Amino acid sequence: MGKIKYPPLVKLIMGLIFGEEEISCLAKESLSERYGRIDFESDIIPFDFTDYYEKEMGRNLKRGFICFDDLIEVDSLPEIKLHTNEIETMFTREGGGRLINIDPGYLSAEKLVLSTTKNFCHRPYLMKGIYAELTYCFYTGSFHPLDWTYPDYKVKERIEMFNMIRKRYMEQLGKQ
Repeated sequence: MGKIKYPPLVKLIMGLIFGEEEISCLAKESLSERYGRIDFESDIIPFDFTDYYEKEMGRNLKRGFICFDDLIEVDSLPEIKLHTNEIETMFTREGGGRLINIDPGYLSAEKLVLSTTKNFCHRPYLMKGIYAELTYCFYTGSFHPLDWTYPDYKVKERIEMFNMIRKRYMEQLGKQ
């Protein structure tokens, strides 16, 4: 019989897709109130990898990522996703349509996991309608995308960014 071992705390990350930077700033303020100090913000880049969100959110969308200084328990991810869904609901147009999409996930030494409400064969169910999606595996000194990894996570700059965040996370673990 295997001995039960609990995972170490992990780094909370969030991907943001939005049209207006003002909405992004307001959402980040709300997220920071709940999850603590933001210790990393990526550059804002055009989100032109897919038109999936265009009908709901409009054109000329932007993408950014944030991380938080406070580490979290792995099993808190479903509750965090439910909370970010509430924030998205706060930022909707009259008649519906989100103004921001917030995708929380976590980074550990071995992987990057995102949360989603959409089921698929590679997404194990967690709880309360939330699924996990393994996005990167870490080996040979770097994160590596998988077949289903979203296109904007597959670009070299994103992988380098998450490798840098992992380095910071490993330093944080060493200080505990």
